[in-house]
Order: sequence, then structure tokens, then C-alpha cells
Amino acid sequence: MENLDIKTLIDTYLIPWGINIALAIAIFVIGKFFAKIITNVIAKLLRKSDMDSMLVDFITSILRTVLLLFIVIAAMDQLGVNTTSLVALLGAAGLAIGLALQGSLQNFAAGVMLIVFRPFTAGDFIEAAGIAGVVEKIGIFSSTLKTGDNREIIVPNGAIYSGVITNFSARDTRRIDMIIGIGYDSDIRLARDTLQTIIAADDRILKDPETRIAVSELADSSVNFIVRPWVKSDDYWDVKFDLNEKIKLAFDDKEIAIPYPQMDVHLHKQAS
Repeated sequence: MENLDIKTLIDTYLIPWGINIALAIAIFVIGKFFAKIITNVIAKLLRKSDMDSMLVDFITSILRTVLLLFIVIAAMDQLGVNTTSLVALLGAAGLAIGLALQGSLQNFAAGVMLIVFRPFTAGDFIEAAGIAGVVEKIGIFSSTLKTGDNREIIVPNGAIYSGVITNFSARDTRRIDMIIGIGYDSDIRLARDTLQTIIAADDRILKDPETRIAVSELADSSVNFIVRPWVKSDDYWDVKFDLNEKIKLAFDDKEIAIPYPQMDVHLHKQAS
């Protein structure tokens, strides 16, 4: 009778449980092996598409975690564990975490979009979220910009991607827009010739497209010229600053007046 009970125990519990445990272990080991292969293949495909390495590592890490989670649930299901409640619990936990980290998830999604679509890259000079500076690093949640006075500003990616992005480094060339005013008593032809001479003498100014010099407005106190030379993007600020100085010095030498705002006060003496 005792031998029969032991045999029944073995047949009823030990053998089925042993088989289930072995199958669960096999599911976990084989699943983990295939999960590694899948993540490696996807990582290679993403790297071949010139995707940012940081984003590739992040995506493969998430994929590996999700696959392992499914493998663990499948192994537990093989052991007879009720995984329906576990999946529901994980879903509720994920929803709660998502609501708690709503702002962070928005920044993460924006970071992914910035890395994938690349409206700018590290080293570009941009203006976004009210900040102008050189991009030093594009992170998953935030980007780092360096301003002209060497300040480091960390901007959330959500603020960048949700607004207008101006990339000053996206094109090889840029146009300098200047307005130069001269007095009504000054010689317009002499002013135009002087501006053309200054432009022609600067080798950094491109010949094509041609520089535009024209009278744009007869203003209240000045005749305004537009001066629009084209330069390489890297030379933009140096050329603009140099032109301001050269034009002022040349106009002074040729006695071409540059008017400035002034107020005339007239005093009237009232008879007693």
C-alpha cells in the first residue's frame, strides 16, 4: 500500500512537475538565446541605416527587456501560474508609471524624433526654445547647447521639438542683410560706388550669388541702402562685423553722412 502511494505520488506530482519545470527552463534558455539573436540582428540593421548609436543601444535595450518579459511569462505559464493577472498587473503598473512620467516620456519621444529625423546635429548653430547656441550633445531626454558667451544650457527635447527650430548651419552659404542709411545731402552715386568697392575687396564674399546693393527706402531722415552679400556660413559673423567697420570708415573718409536720431529743441521767448 505504501509502495502504491509513493508510485502514485511520483506519477501524479513529481513526474508532471518535473516535466513542467524542465519545459519552463527550456523555454527560458532557448527564448533567451533567440532574444539575443533577434536584438543583435535588429541592432546591425539599425546601424546600417546610419541611425545614431545611442538610439540604437536604447532601442535594443528596450527590445531585449520586452522579449525577456514575454519569455518569463511563457515559462511561468508552463509551470501553471495564472499569468493573466500578472499581465494585468504589469499593464496597470505601466499605465501608472506613464502618467507619473508624462513629461519625461514627452521629452523621450521628442529625443527619438530629433535623433531619427535629425533637424540638426552636434556642432550646428541653432535657435530653438528661445535659446541660440551650438549643439554639443543630443540626448534621449534633453540636448546641451553652448551659447556665444560659453554658457552651457540644457534644454528639454520636448521644448525643442514642439517649437520652431532655426538651423543656421544647415546650408553651406548664408546671406548677410544690412541696411545702410545716408543723409539726403550725401551723394547717392558715391555711396553706391563705395559700397561696391568694399564688397569687391573682400575675398570672403561670394561672387555667385551676386551681392545686391540698392536703394530700398526714402525714409524720414535718411536714404536707406540694402546691402546683401552672400558668404560661407562659417564666415557670416566675421564678414558682417568687418563690413560694419569698413563702411563707417570709408563713409567718413568720403564725407558721406550717416544720419542718427536727433531732437531739435526750439525755445520761443514770450513777450511780457
